Amino acid sequence: MGKKSTKTDKNIYFQAREEAGFTRAEAADHMEAFSDSRIEKIEYGDMTPLPEDVLTMAKAYKRPDLCNYYCTHQCAIGRQSIPEVKLSSLSEITLQTLATLNELERKKDRMIEISADGQITEDEYADFAVIQEGLQKISMGVEALKLWVNKAITDGSINQDKLNSVKESMKKK
Repeated sequence: MGKKSTKTDKNIYFQAREEAGFTRAEAADHMEAFSDSRIEKIEYGDMTPLPEDVLTMAKAYKRPDLCNYYCTHQCAIGRQSIPEVKLSSLSEITLQTLATLNELERKKDRMIEISADGQITEDEYADFAVIQEGLQKISMGVEALKLWVNKAITDGSINQDKLNSVKESMKKK
């Protein structure tokens, strides 16, 4: 077994490997076409991982959040178009999403007024911005829930086959 690192400014990939309990050599054994030197280069920032590298690490380390991190921090397109999602509990995600839905329900009539003529007039911008922010919060809630589900599947607390079976039976109805 390798020695424990004393490096203090570890990037997310370094932290994820250590949290998974792997040395670099053990991690490389769990990832096809990865060497421990490649892992070290990624962890020390000497090499930016490719998207497929991140997918492989996310699977090996059971950390689906690595994919969102990569997209929001290292991908030029993702930095502009994908929101960063943090892992949180199911109850926190649910409560935040429901609170935002309730807030938007109260703004529903105003949204109808604003959109009825197909334009946003000067006096509508402030209300439209509030509604747009609420919709962004809903979007974040959806992304957070997707990440939570992926993590729960990875951890084994959700049976993916059973979930997929239920989804398929719902489609047939």
